[in-house]
Amino acid sequence: MPNRKKACVSEEAIQKQYAYIDKVKEITIQRVNLEGRRPTYDIRIFGCQMNEHDAENLTGMLEEMGFERAQKDEQADVIVFETCCVRENAEEKIYGHLGLLKPSEGDKKSIIAITGCMMQQPQVVEKIKKSYRHVNIVFGTHNLHAFPELLYKYMTGNKRVFDIWDAEGQVVEGVPMTRTEKVKAWVNIMYGCNNFCSYCIVPYVRGRERSRKKEDIIDEVKGLADKGFKEITLLGQNVNSYGNDSGEKDAFADLLYLLNDINGIERIRFMTSHPKDLSDSLIAAMKELPKLCEHLHLPFQSGSSRILKEMNRKYTKEHYLELVDKVREAIPDISFTTDIIVGFPGETEEDFEHTLDVVRKVRFDQAFTFLYSKRTGTKAAKLETQVPDHVKKERFQRLLDVQNLISEEINQSYKDRLVEILVEGRSRQSDLMYMGRTREFKLVNFSCDEDLTGELVKVKIVHPRPFWLEGKVE
Repeated sequence: MPNRKKACVSEEAIQKQYAYIDKVKEITIQRVNLEGRRPTYDIRIFGCQMNEHDAENLTGMLEEMGFERAQKDEQADVIVFETCCVRENAEEKIYGHLGLLKPSEGDKKSIIAITGCMMQQPQVVEKIKKSYRHVNIVFGTHNLHAFPELLYKYMTGNKRVFDIWDAEGQVVEGVPMTRTEKVKAWVNIMYGCNNFCSYCIVPYVRGRERSRKKEDIIDEVKGLADKGFKEITLLGQNVNSYGNDSGEKDAFADLLYLLNDINGIERIRFMTSHPKDLSDSLIAAMKELPKLCEHLHLPFQSGSSRILKEMNRKYTKEHYLELVDKVREAIPDISFTTDIIVGFPGETEEDFEHTLDVVRKVRFDQAFTFLYSKRTGTKAAKLETQVPDHVKKERFQRLLDVQNLISEEINQSYKDRLVEILVEGRSRQSDLMYMGRTREFKLVNFSCDEDLTGELVKVKIVHPRPFWLEGKVE
């Protein structure tokens, strides 16, 4: 069986990992002297923004240990998978990638490590242990910081290393980090989740809620501002409950006021918000703080109050719509995005029509829509009223048709408007264009004669498209 233990992280434990970083670096220096090149790494990310942020920590640790990022199409010396288990297709993709990495006789052998939410599931770890014997290191979400030690153990012992902790510990500060971008940055303010929605595996694999100290968050954001970052996005499974674990009232709103005062940061975003915890103090902060962007990601998951109860969401359709009205009254120009699940067990046609009704009434700028995926270990997975796949797919398409039309209509309203863009870099649409987002989170690709990356610029929208906007600098 893999090594499983409870987390107990101290400052001494973090210093221990820095010692292992130095030990691995000694090995990589020897390799450079022998081969004339630095060893390479590749991190493959599946899932949410939390995983993207964790990957920045993994990147930081690998680069501190002397590795450099592998070139495109190059097989790296170390390959790390940052995994997701929220939906079945994410897991299947990972197994597919692992299968392709199985070396044949004479092939170059990479060190393969896997971490993330999938690894907190014992049945997954056993499957990897038995069926994917070319995987060398397996660790979980609670001991990400211990990667240098685990890598050193494998490199010096040449035996597979399995180290998954059963429970979360203290919030770990001081882990090396290499930011993916140069203009905007993710900032975790809390970890874990206490909500136990009946369809969701996250509380079981990410642990219970733990909030970071305000001073640690503020120091991190000040450091980002000093390095030239202009935008931060605060991350948490439910940012609205920040500080609840320490008994603080209105802690998230208070944090926003403090971050708004940091010089150099121009924009602040946050995600994800749970409707049951969206407070009047937070709405007031969104209205009053100039750096807080006019965008709210507010998942509603289902428009049926009956299904919401089965999901253990702790609000009703009516409550959700009242919240939207309250936010819009305070911030008329705000944009809403959301998450929706289609085909939750027991969902009837009437239940689904309630979902469509919410979509039509709120008029979301964008919706992230998902077919219900049964997750072993959740309450919903045990329900006998599973909706047939063909019904889920038919409803899913109807939902897309309604939402896509709304998104296109909203985008059309931007025609000839002058909007403020934070320029993030070259556009994926064309090397001759740049891209950035409005304060309302609209993606804009625009033509420009000079590189204005990192700047706030005024762009006129000349061609609204269904899923993005085309503009030109005024």
